[in-house]
Amino acid sequence: MSKRITRIIAATVTLPLIPVMFTGCGADDLSARNRNIKPYEIETMQTIENNESPTEQEDKALGTEEYKYIIENGFKDPKTEPLSTFSADVDTASYSNARRFLEDGNPVPVDAVRVEEFINYFDYQYAEPEDGKIFSEYVELADCPWNSKNKLMMIGVQGKHMEEETAPPSNLVFLIDSSGSMSDYNKLPLVQSAFSMLAEKLTPNDRISIVTYAGSSRTVIAGADGSKKDDILNALYSITASGGTNGEGGIETAYELAEKYFIEGGNNRIILATDGDLNIGKSSESDLTKLIEKKREHGVYLSVLGFGTGNYKDNKLEALADNGNGNYSYIDSIEEARRVLVDEIGGTLFTIAKDVKMQVEFNPAQVKSYRLIGYDNRLMAAEDFYNDSKDAGEVGAGHSVTALYEVELASSNGTYHGIDLEFASEHENIENKNDTDSRQELIKFSLAYKDIDTNEEVYSSNLYGMEKYSNDPTQGILLAGAATEFAMLLKNSDYKGSSSYDYIISVAEEIGGKNEKIAELAELAGLAKEISSLR
Repeated sequence: MSKRITRIIAATVTLPLIPVMFTGCGADDLSARNRNIKPYEIETMQTIENNESPTEQEDKALGTEEYKYIIENGFKDPKTEPLSTFSADVDTASYSNARRFLEDGNPVPVDAVRVEEFINYFDYQYAEPEDGKIFSEYVELADCPWNSKNKLMMIGVQGKHMEEETAPPSNLVFLIDSSGSMSDYNKLPLVQSAFSMLAEKLTPNDRISIVTYAGSSRTVIAGADGSKKDDILNALYSITASGGTNGEGGIETAYELAEKYFIEGGNNRIILATDGDLNIGKSSESDLTKLIEKKREHGVYLSVLGFGTGNYKDNKLEALADNGNGNYSYIDSIEEARRVLVDEIGGTLFTIAKDVKMQVEFNPAQVKSYRLIGYDNRLMAAEDFYNDSKDAGEVGAGHSVTALYEVELASSNGTYHGIDLEFASEHENIENKNDTDSRQELIKFSLAYKDIDTNEEVYSSNLYGMEKYSNDPTQGILLAGAATEFAMLLKNSDYKGSSSYDYIISVAEEIGGKNEKIAELAELAGLAKEISSLR
């Protein structure tokens, strides 16, 4: 007997000004559960036979997709490693990509799961910064839900929001992969639908260019006034998919146009839409990284939108966004496109701080061991925190960054005066670390970033202790813990402890209310539980 997985196939999507027809079937078709897509039909798209091994099932689902191997962070002893330093991350691609696998009835590849992107997919309602500051901070300590011996520490940084009327003008280049691999309707047609929603938000002060690349690059429209929506949409929907994939040529052309129509004091950004399957010119992750590193010095940011199934190259796209000073999202539906390009457009387009770095100093008199959850490929050396030449993540308007630590408290208080680091001394703005009085805080949290206007480095530090602990945790830390358990179960983490899909579902159902994201978390956990039971 075989288990059949049914998928919902979108037939038609109607967007402002232009009706867009989606047709087709096959392993790459777009799931439309919980999407604003009507009408639809149900078709059987995939069969998983009982006699297939779990490895064979996963290989079939994975196809030629590529993900970077991730080594998970382990526990550290603050006596020898008191400092935990990492680059901020506001990407969410890993979560929506995992959703695609689950909705297709497939297990999620272990290396496709980046825990911090699961955590940062959700909004924790942090307070808005006050007194003209760029960021506010939030710290909470609660019992760890998957390990009763430890505590869970939540550190949140909230970026200031930006009102639409105060947003700077944008000079945008839509860089669209139009190669043959983009012909499936959950690729190029979805790209066109996504960008059409963003085009609707443009104003007469904005400039828009569209570049495509296949065997070679082509400029479809250059420096158009944002009010010329018919011209922009007609150009957008004139694009067809065929040929090879010369991403290098497209990137070069896109940067030339971005620099040609550069707006001083504005938002100058390239938005790349692709499945990442580059096969002409520079196409390796290292070559593309070097290319983008040279380009980013001209004040043009590069954001990446990933699309598609079967030949998706997540490793390349993450590297492009990270090194292009942009963000990285995976678009699996019209609804996700709307979230990224309409609902959260401020965070997607308008950078408020560059090279954002976070550092936590753990007090070994209070903390026996700690583990940073996620951010495995964003770790930095302690001294890099104060090195303004080191690249780190960018944060957009209204974006928040959340980090979780699993913490083992010390059994008895000792004496601690803080670490004395030469590279930190000139930047300290709290009490002298060599103070003769013993310090009782759990952590010192420090934040560093470059001012978007002056490019000067800004530092801040604050102490937090057991006053942040409560045995009645907030909904925010409950949600963050549930998102973490979801990611750890999907990647079969060595640190998952007593994590369970049932717990995730119960938390999401208890606190979700009318929140669609949290309701979907419960549904996805249910799908993951069902899929795991078949393996």
